Amino acid sequence: MTDVGAVVLSMGNRPAELDRALRSLLAQRGLSVDLLVVGNGWAPVDLPAGVRSLALPDNVGVPQGRNLGAAEVDGEILLFFDDDLELVDRDVLARVVADFHADRTLGVVQLRSVDPTGAPTARRHIPRLHVSDATRSGDVAWFWEGCSFVRRTAFERAGGWPGRFWYGHEGIELAWRVIDAGYRIRYAAELTVLNPPAEPFRAPGQQRINARNRVWVARRNLPHPLLELYLLVWGVATIARARNRASLAAALAGFGDGVRQPAGERRPISWRSVWRMTRLGRPPIV
Repeated sequence: MTDVGAVVLSMGNRPAELDRALRSLLAQRGLSVDLLVVGNGWAPVDLPAGVRSLALPDNVGVPQGRNLGAAEVDGEILLFFDDDLELVDRDVLARVVADFHADRTLGVVQLRSVDPTGAPTARRHIPRLHVSDATRSGDVAWFWEGCSFVRRTAFERAGGWPGRFWYGHEGIELAWRVIDAGYRIRYAAELTVLNPPAEPFRAPGQQRINARNRVWVARRNLPHPLLELYLLVWGVATIARARNRASLAAALAGFGDGVRQPAGERRPISWRSVWRMTRLGRPPIV
């Protein structure tokens, strides 16, 4: 049986980076990898030997593209790998798979993002509220989706990525549901992946989707009255963090969309899971 099913989602707009990412995965030693490029709105061409492709005629968004890729690859351990990343060490996948085999409660592993220019790891890639030390490994309550290993059984029990989200907060939902299924999430800071610097999405349209998805995460997963408390906390935080009037207007519109529009299946997590996340330093209201 294949050890790792690797899904690389790409829009085809970074051919050099994609080629480098794929070759770094093909260079991994000590295990078998089923490597698939999901062309989100395009047909992948000129891929290295040993790489399969799935062409989607339309861009279906990040989480749904990953879901479709996961259904096409073999392997108990799934790897979701952004198309501009690069693994330097050739034993990274083998070490992660060994960790999964050694601990059946391990559901997700995230590698440490390293900026190839030498800049500090971006705050949004460190899965803790206190981000002063990016090199500290340990159990966490959420993870960066860009380079994430997920046990397939945990992925399926969690319901996969929330495909309707398009982009943003899909990792929060998957993390909550994986923890609720009884699995652990580990930040493996001793294992690294090169990740070139990029600015977070701040265009008004993207901020609107981001705010909508934040509400959807709560509506789909939090028990009452935690749901209402979460929305209150993030409503206040959104207003406080607004960079300008356009940003505030987009965020408020997104919150409205999140409240009015159907959020999909509601599966409230248990209070035991809420307590687990709180003990990990990330209660599900922040």
